This record gives sequence, structure tokens and C-alpha cells, in this order.
Amino acid sequence: MSSPQRPQALGNADDTVVPAGARVPGAGNIDFGNGQPSLSLLPQSAMRTAAEHCLTRGDAALLQYGADQGDDGFRESLAQFLSRRYATPVDATHLMVSAGASQALDLVCARFTKPGDTIFVEEPTYFLALELFRDHGLQVVGIPLDADGMRMDALHDALAQHRPALVYTIPSFQNPTGTTMSAARREQLMEASRAHDLLIVADEVYQLLDFGAPPPPPLAVLATTHTHEARVLSLGSFSKICAPGLRLGWIHGAPALLDIVMRSGVVQSGGGMNPFVSGVMRSMIDLGLADEGLDALRRVYTERSATLCQALRDYVPDAAFIEPRGGYFVWLTLPDGMLASQLQPIAAAEGVTFHAGSRFISRLGFTQTVRLSFAHYAAAELVDGVQRLARAVDQCRADRAR
Repeated sequence: MSSPQRPQALGNADDTVVPAGARVPGAGNIDFGNGQPSLSLLPQSAMRTAAEHCLTRGDAALLQYGADQGDDGFRESLAQFLSRRYATPVDATHLMVSAGASQALDLVCARFTKPGDTIFVEEPTYFLALELFRDHGLQVVGIPLDADGMRMDALHDALAQHRPALVYTIPSFQNPTGTTMSAARREQLMEASRAHDLLIVADEVYQLLDFGAPPPPPLAVLATTHTHEARVLSLGSFSKICAPGLRLGWIHGAPALLDIVMRSGVVQSGGGMNPFVSGVMRSMIDLGLADEGLDALRRVYTERSATLCQALRDYVPDAAFIEPRGGYFVWLTLPDGMLASQLQPIAAAEGVTFHAGSRFISRLGFTQTVRLSFAHYAAAELVDGVQRLARAVDQCRADRAR
């Protein structure tokens, strides 16, 4: 069977036109597995301004170990920033500074689990979180997703068989699927937490990266609005909304839960995380630079997502995906029952790479899916990458037909 005819050119969000089959000069390999911003998006000038502002404040305490919960001034500024962006009040006493979301997740596992414990995760889920859980010797049980997020019927079935130490979820613009947990599902998850004394760990690093329609409030915000608080820790990070190299994030939860985290030997030994970087980010927030930068990122990612999705519709029309409403990723189901493992070496020869869906699950499955990130590349490179992917799909289809 012949493959669909490819368009000769595609307009994109940068108003450039890339001829079909042409490669961007000097582009090299297009790595759709690259889940980080491009260098052009990193706020060097704003960071320089913020660093100078921070240093002129003359707070020498920022060069000390710092308070266990994090610098008070930074947490107050962060609370104001989050209150503004969430459109709901956030209390600084409910925030603890972390060295990014991965460090926060590792710290939570160290304080709330022990080797051999069972935990629940969405299926599929962030593949490097699975590696972290293995580091802690945890037994992972997958809870399937649908278009509205974690399936509550499957969660309750699993709760009838297991007593998990925690449930790990990525509720907004999920990695890898891009799905967002509905407001109704979030309420049901809060009820499950209260009914089963269940700790919910919400990885919400994409929460603020919507493309115009904000997701429901973070789970830690929902937990504090009920008469009886659900047990929730929400993890946030400036890696996705400012710059990964800052290694700065936060844990959002009830003070009683944060107190357990702060009793960690790591915190007791070294003090609060990244006090000096916290001071610089406080200046970024207080000067309005954090808001400006986040709004600029949202505009860029909105355009890049639209470019990638349009290129997929034009060049790989028989593949299936749901256009994301935020975040970094498109979750693509390959055509004709094609396996990602079959496609990968052919795609690599075309100069395009990606993560296979099987990386995002703790057992076998999702063999016909791939995750594509649009965060790292400009429009012309995204289109070029999809053209390469389309050629690889055609070649893979031809190989299978022989």
C-alpha cells in the first residue's frame, strides 16, 4: 500500500517555510526526547539583573547554610508568585524549598517509604521517576490513565489489594501523555486520600505551562480547602518555568507533612536548599521578571506545540495523538501497529530520535507509542524532525511489507 502523499511545504509559528525533504542546515540530529528548553529561551539577561539586585540587598545570610524550610524572604515572594499564578491564596508556611522536583521526590521517598514498600503510579509515567523509585527499592503498581487522568475505578481496585506508601501522579499536562486530570477526578483523589490515609505526591512541574486555559488547581491547593485535609505534597520546579540549571524548586503541603521532610538527615546536615539561588529567584519574582519570563515561555511553547502537531497531521497523518493543552509533550501512537522498537533504528539513520513508550512503564506495554517533546527546538527544526520521522515511518512500513 502506498503511503499518504506528503505536502510540499509547511508554514509554521515562526512564519518560515520548510520544503519537504529539506534539512535545516547544521541541524544535525533532531532529538525529540530532549525535554528541556532551548538555550535561546534561558533568561540570561534577566538573571544578571536579578543577581545584581540580590547582591545589592546585602543579605549575607544567603551565603550561609540557611533555614531548613528555605529562606523566609524567598518563600514569601514565592507564595505571592504562586497565589498570582494559581489565582488562589498560597501560604508561605506551606512551602519548603527544594533543589528541583527530582531532589524533592527523592527526599519524599526517603522520609515516607522504606525498601520493599508498594507505591502506585500512573501508567504510563515519567520514566526517570521510575528509576528513582527503583533506587529506593520500591515495588511499583501501575494505575491506568484515560483522557481525564488517573482512573479512579482502577485506583480503588488496587487499594483493595495493596496498602501503598504513596501515590505518585502528574496531574497537569502529564509526562508523557500530555493529559490533565479533570476537576472531578481530583476531588475523587482527595476523597481517596482521606478515606485511606493515603499520601498523594503530585509532580506539578508543568502546572503553569498552559496554552491559554489553566488546568484545575494544584492538588496541594485542593487539599487545604477541605475541612479535613487530604495528605498531599505537590512538587514544583523552576526548571520548566525559568531555567533547569538553577536546581531550585519547592514542596507545597501542610506544615505537619513538611516537618517530616525537614527532619531528613540531608536537611539537618546541610540546611535549607540553595539559599543563594533562592535569593536571586526572589529578585526575579520581586522585579516582575519571573512573570515576564513565564508568559514568554507559554507563548513560545504554544507556538511550538501547534507547529509540531500540524506537522504530524501533514506528514504522518495515519498516526494518532491528542493535541496537548500545555506542558512539553505529544504522545504519539504509531500507524499500522508499528512498534517503536522497529522504528527507532530507522529513524536514527534519518537523524531523528525519540523515547519509546515502553520506557514510561514499569512492565511490558505501550510498544506502539512514542513521546515527542516540542520544548527544545524552533519551528523549522520541529518540522524538519517530523519530515525525517515520516520518512522513517514509510521505510519501516515498506520493510514490514516485504
